[in-house]
Amino acid sequence: MAKINVLISKPLRALHMDQPQMNGDSFDSKPEPGPATRPRGVSLFRPGQKTAPPPAKPEPPTSGEALADTFRFAAPSPDLVWESLSPVTLDPDLLGGNGLFTHASTDSAAAAFDILRTRLLQAMAARGWKRIAVTSPTHGCGKSFVAANLALSLARKPSSRTALIDLELRHPGLADILGISDAPAIREFLTGEQPLESHFRRVGRTLALGLNGQSLPDAAELLQEPATADALDSMMHTLAPDVVIYDLPPALAGDDVLSMLPLVDAVLLVADGTRTTAEDIRACERLFETRTPLMGVVLNRSQDRNHDRYRYGRK
Repeated sequence: MAKINVLISKPLRALHMDQPQMNGDSFDSKPEPGPATRPRGVSLFRPGQKTAPPPAKPEPPTSGEALADTFRFAAPSPDLVWESLSPVTLDPDLLGGNGLFTHASTDSAAAAFDILRTRLLQAMAARGWKRIAVTSPTHGCGKSFVAANLALSLARKPSSRTALIDLELRHPGLADILGISDAPAIREFLTGEQPLESHFRRVGRTLALGLNGQSLPDAAELLQEPATADALDSMMHTLAPDVVIYDLPPALAGDDVLSMLPLVDAVLLVADGTRTTAEDIRACERLFETRTPLMGVVLNRSQDRNHDRYRYGRK
């Protein structure tokens, strides 16, 4: 299994561990008012004057549209919406074969993702953030692997809810690594043609999956559509998740990530320890600068000579 180093950039502080290692870094003019006019009507404090009659009550609406405007039904509670999502059970053996961990005791890398989870939650809570984009400089860095493991780690917290959404529209991969073969196309949800309840799946009580089963060549254009922003905003209100993880395409491969930056609170960058260069990371930093905070850098496939130092059960 590939080892993982995690470097959390501004604003998180340094933390050294066996697998991964976390090192701090930076994660028009108004018109002038006219002369005052005295209010019309009868003063209640001047004797000898009659008070104005009370305004007539409006007639009740009779048409269907008027009645609909008058009696607006309250939106269903997030609890009911979560219960309405189709449940799905993930196969632990299949997940393990794809490098995903359902329990922290399964592998030391699972414990590393739990530490990454807690660091992220603390930083996000301090800033009121909920929407995290996971991306990488180029293809093949393991961003979907990190996004899925982070979501599974967050889902292990019974008091919080997490939504994992695959917006790698050109090359969707989350459904495959999670072992879900019948994932629908996400376009209908993003365009508003299908409601959230017909697309999202629920794992247990704490994880909602918005997966994609179809490659979309017009990904950037779809992500820039107002309907997409409306659909994602509606999802935030309807599900009320504590954390949303968006699995995005590589940042330097096109303008897909740029299209999504206004819709996220921060970015988590996944780098490959065997192929990503320092210039790749600097190029991503310049891309995110002034647009969206870079919360941290996860260094995947790196060497860690202290791999076994902090594991339980070692003598």
